[in-house]
Amino acid sequence: MDKIDNLDKKILSILARNARIAFKDVAAECNVSRAAIHQRVQHLMEDGVITGSGFDVNPKSLGYSTCTYVGITLERGSMYKQVVERLVHIPEIVECHFTTGPYTMLIKLYARDNEQLMDLLNNKLQGIPGVVATETLISLEQSVKREIPITVD
Repeated sequence: MDKIDNLDKKILSILARNARIAFKDVAAECNVSRAAIHQRVQHLMEDGVITGSGFDVNPKSLGYSTCTYVGITLERGSMYKQVVERLVHIPEIVECHFTTGPYTMLIKLYARDNEQLMDLLNNKLQGIPGVVATETLISLEQSVKREIPITVD
């Protein structure tokens, strides 16, 4: 990955606030050409600095009212990849992390209601070979969601 300079950081800062902003507006704010912005963004994507773009869809608008974090304990940590291969087929799971601490894995999922959550836990997650325990934490409210701060020197 090439070094990220102050112009790259400024571009990232602008895009982090509004990923849909037109490159001409980013160029005007950075006092460079639109072509320079396009080239910089392309390099940031190729270098893996920008890893995606898209819309944030409110799960509640689609009927998913329960956000849940599930700590999963595996029989052996080495089973992680096999368990992930099963988890990717459960569409309600939106994040999965291999962790240190009391759980082998931590996942985030959305359920329509407690009945669906119970089905996901009892019939899908706990039935995966290697899963020995789950602990469920229901999110009552998301208070902060943001990107990592980008500071320009």
